[in-house]
Amino acid sequence: MTIQVNVYEAKTQLSELLKQAEAGEDVVIARSGRPVVRLVPVERRSGQRPGRGSLKGKIWISEDFDKVDDEIIEEFEQALGQVLP
Repeated sequence: MTIQVNVYEAKTQLSELLKQAEAGEDVVIARSGRPVVRLVPVERRSGQRPGRGSLKGKIWISEDFDKVDDEIIEEFEQALGQVLP
């Protein structure tokens, strides 16, 4: 069954329309009686959602990841005209 509502009605009854769309109803929102959009549920992935630690063993961060090169520090200091602490 197709449910068609105008924009104003969709604004005031959005929660209910979302429930109906999730339940498989065909919900169409119209402007001035002309269909504009259709509400459809988002397909959910099967299986579990990846959680904390799901990338363990798949990525690594170098030991010197946050080490700043001395040459870069010197260039910054020269640009500022002073020595950084």
